[in-house]
Amino acid sequence: MHQNPPDLRPDLARATVPTMARDGQPTIGMVSLGCPKALVDSERILTRLRAEGYAISPDYAGADAVIVNTCGFLDSAKAESLDAIGEALAENGRVIVTGCLGAEPDYITGAHPKVLAVTGPHQYEQVLDAVHGAVPPAPDPFIDLLPASGVSLTPRHFSYLKISEGCNHKCKFCIIPDMRGRLVSRPAHAVVREAEKLVEAGVKELLVISQDTSAYGLDRKHETERGHRAHIVDLARDLGSLGAWVRLHYVYPYPFVRDLIPLMADGLVLPYLDIPFQHAHPDTLKRMARPAAAAKTLDEIAAWRSVCPEITLRSTFIVGYPGETEAEFQTLLDWLDEAQLDRVGAFQYENVAGARANALPDHVAPEVKQDRYDRFMEKAQAISAAKLAAKVGRRIKVIVDSVDAEGATCRTKADAPEIDGNLFIDEGFEKLTPGDIVSVTVDEAGDYDLWGRL
Repeated sequence: MHQNPPDLRPDLARATVPTMARDGQPTIGMVSLGCPKALVDSERILTRLRAEGYAISPDYAGADAVIVNTCGFLDSAKAESLDAIGEALAENGRVIVTGCLGAEPDYITGAHPKVLAVTGPHQYEQVLDAVHGAVPPAPDPFIDLLPASGVSLTPRHFSYLKISEGCNHKCKFCIIPDMRGRLVSRPAHAVVREAEKLVEAGVKELLVISQDTSAYGLDRKHETERGHRAHIVDLARDLGSLGAWVRLHYVYPYPFVRDLIPLMADGLVLPYLDIPFQHAHPDTLKRMARPAAAAKTLDEIAAWRSVCPEITLRSTFIVGYPGETEAEFQTLLDWLDEAQLDRVGAFQYENVAGARANALPDHVAPEVKQDRYDRFMEKAQAISAAKLAAKVGRRIKVIVDSVDAEGATCRTKADAPEIDGNLFIDEGFEKLTPGDIVSVTVDEAGDYDLWGRL
């Protein structure tokens, strides 16, 4: 779990969002918190509003009302959401709340009774109804036209592509299925058509996201419609044919994931898997209600690497889960030594209102959780540093994210935006522009980042 960094909040976005309002045009502001899936929801809401004649305000003062798209996954995220709502109320006064925390309207109105409306996650119609009630639309059919590619809150050269909503897993630490419901996959032809439009608009990298990407199409019984099959392997192949980089996030290690690896070896899909392993000890995984097959996972990882040696594996883990003993934690460290994952993140367990894990016995003391987190990240950092050092001297392709007076900030195929590391070019970069894909020689490596030259 990670938060969008401040520069991906739409009110502070680097992306080009159409903001100029004509005289008398109703104007809406937006603050988007949480994961990339929530960011996609924000993009869809703003696209609909633009199509109805609303202008988008880059600040509170210029808005007739503000939408706050909240996160409710962890208590810390809930606190951030409440703070953002309070800030919007103080700065603007007319606030509509949506998103994951919107599934708990009493929690929001208890803290902020003056909000105009509260809607839950991906409830686009209810959000629009609330906006219409607060700020009636006044479209000019000769001026207010829907942009061909919609409103994007990311830089123009990459875009998140959400393929499904909801989740069928019942992990004890998670309330996302309660907030976002069970798995609902989009038709494969609709996903491919959206991807085609994005690539036509200049997008160079498609970041495929959902709650459980591997399960895509399961609820549709992997149907074929309009020539496209609703299965992650078929979808990945279809997307890979469009010529853009395709990066897969939130992939559970189901057996058929191995069928994705040849697509990576053939260059159709980036050799990158984002897999939420969460832990390695079978007893901990059982208490989490996760598949307890860490040893088999090591075999799968070895098999993936045998087919695609260049594959990058990213994962996140929970340390200090209720009942986690020192021996269980040591098993996790030993597993990490064996797995040698390329990109690793972790967070300390915390209770989430409504989660079944809250009722588990033997909660771990805060100071123990902190100690284990520090030890885990120290090992993960050492693995990352060694893997990056092995890239020095190699010639690799990178995508340029930004260019300023100091240099160009780029990413390799092994790096997802805002999550993983960067490759920096500080000489001969002047002619580069965001979205360029170029070859560089790696000169230097740090713990998480690389430096190179054209």
